[in-house]
Parts: sequence; C-alpha cells; structure tokens
Amino acid sequence: MFFLGKSGEKWESSLYLHYQPTESVKDYRFTGEYDCKLDAKGRLRLPSALLKRMGSDGNLKFTINRGFEKHLMLYPNDVWEMKTKEINQLNIYITSHRNAIRYFYRGATELELDASERINLPQSLMEYAGIEKDVVLNTYQNQIEIWAKEEYEKMTNNEPERFSELMEEVFKSGHTPLNPNQE
Repeated sequence: MFFLGKSGEKWESSLYLHYQPTESVKDYRFTGEYDCKLDAKGRLRLPSALLKRMGSDGNLKFTINRGFEKHLMLYPNDVWEMKTKEINQLNIYITSHRNAIRYFYRGATELELDASERINLPQSLMEYAGIEKDVVLNTYQNQIEIWAKEEYEKMTNNEPERFSELMEEVFKSGHTPLNPNQE
C-alpha cells in the first residue's frame, strides 16, 4: 500500500492486522509435539494433556482448516471466532485481500469431540495434508497444527543450521509481535 506525502513522494506502508478481542478468549498456551495415530475411520483421539489445557468438559468444539504449509490447523472454537474477526477486517474489494479470505476459509469445517474424545478429520483435508495414519500435533499459542508424520519430519529436518541467525533476521528491524504498530 502506498501513500503520497505533501511533496508527492511515495511513502510505503504495510497493512498490520491487529485484532483486539472485546470478548474473553481463553489463552490456552499450547506447547509441545504429540505423536498420534488415526483409527481406520480417520478419527483422531486428542491427547489428554491438550484436553486438560482446554478444560475438557466433554463438550469441546473446534474448527479445522488448511494450514499455511501442507498441514491442517485445529482451533478451539473461541480461538476460531477471534481469527475470523481478524481476517474479516480485510477489504473484499482488493483482490489480494479477497484471495487471502478465500484461502483462509478453504476447507474450514466445524468438529466436535465424540464420547471417546476423538474428532473425525474430513477426508478432503486429510488428502490435502497427505495424512493417512501417523500424525504429529505441533502445538503453540492457541492453535494446533496437524501434520502427516512424514511431512512434519521433512519440515523439521530443514531446520536452519543456525537458529540464532533466523531469529536475528526476524527481529532485527525492531518490529516485534508485541508491538505491531511500531514504525
């Protein structure tokens, strides 16, 4: 996005989406990796450690969609509602925004835990992520990534040799996630 200053020179600006929830969204603070297996019907039993973090009362609801890479994203519904309010701030009259909205919602499906604390993964999403039986749940912040075990191992095997250089690159500009409006 560009703005013109008084002298007619172009000022470049970035769009920062920063949604401040007005309602309370639980801060799950997920952390960790969990190896899991799907049953013959494509059902995934969520690890008890995750269910405890969510305060499982046996009535948990989720939304699942495609991830940014070849994986799936599983959100507790209160987190999904927050994410959708953030993405819905985009302008549908701008092509790149409209495409981002479409890709974000592509495959989004509501799920509920069954009596055995399992969720049934949609076949189309399993095909997209290459999921057959063995999966890894990579959890962080308020979301759960679901990876085919082989894809997850490929991704983690491509870890940079010097993680510190990656972090320096990400944070060198002084823009941190804690202050998205910093100029």
